[in-house]
Amino acid sequence: MNLSFRQLQTFVEVMRTGSVSEAGRTLGRTQPAISAMIAGLEREIGFPLFERERKRLIAKPEAYYFLEEAEFLQERLTRSARTLQDIGNLDRGKLKIACNPAASSFFMPKVLAVFLKDKPQIEASLMMRSSPVVTDWIASQQYDVGFGETPEPRQTIRAETFDFPCLCALPKGDPLAKKRTITPQDLDGKPLAMLFDEHIISMQTRKAFAASGVRLNRRFELRTFMPALQLVSEGLCYTICERLSATSHERSFGAQGGVAFRPFEPRLTLSMAVMVPANRPPSMLAGQFVTTLRGEIAKLLETGSGEGE
Repeated sequence: MNLSFRQLQTFVEVMRTGSVSEAGRTLGRTQPAISAMIAGLEREIGFPLFERERKRLIAKPEAYYFLEEAEFLQERLTRSARTLQDIGNLDRGKLKIACNPAASSFFMPKVLAVFLKDKPQIEASLMMRSSPVVTDWIASQQYDVGFGETPEPRQTIRAETFDFPCLCALPKGDPLAKKRTITPQDLDGKPLAMLFDEHIISMQTRKAFAASGVRLNRRFELRTFMPALQLVSEGLCYTICERLSATSHERSFGAQGGVAFRPFEPRLTLSMAVMVPANRPPSMLAGQFVTTLRGEIAKLLETGSGEGE
């Protein structure tokens, strides 16, 4: 059986109006077209729904039995068409995002808020994990979009990279805050909060200090920069962190943060990547979110963060 939406629509309208001509006027079709549509419906279901009497259609009991089902199907098809239109307009759907800790506290929620501002029907999942876990989630197609430290090339991931420059975080009121740029010489022997040895910023920091011939004094070892910045605000140390963490701290604590940020020389960077699964095309919703995310990253890199008090 191959029933069409137009056949159901025509049948329901004939039953509602009780007249072929009235149904034709309502649907904007000719009377012969309505009669032909009903005849085609009857051929599909295999039995007559109407008796023909002097060019009139008189509904049989079977027509009344079928009416309830036809109305249900028509409503369901109309709802489905509306849903598809909403999906096409990015007004409905689900979005799964994974990001690393540096992006999770402020930056990614802000991007998501910008994207969803006029999309009340969109459901979103935002999960925070370490960059390697985010990478694995994207590679296994568990999430639509990932944002984390740039991974090694993988066939299962498409990645777009961005370099985030590093800043030196120091306690507000520290004499070094008067300088426009901080160097390894300024931090010679001073207590630092650093990430674990294998992290790219830790490796770059050690290399910069060694090249300058000054002593690196790592007092604190941590997994992320957010607790490091809290230690800085208490006056216990300094840290060299990427701009994303600096922005998150500033926006979270404002003037009460107790931390000043200054550019660090030589230039150190952290490569971050927007990642999507490579083995399936992104949904229209995910593709549009990536465009928004890309734009917000560009704004962040253009405006800088925390290079003043």
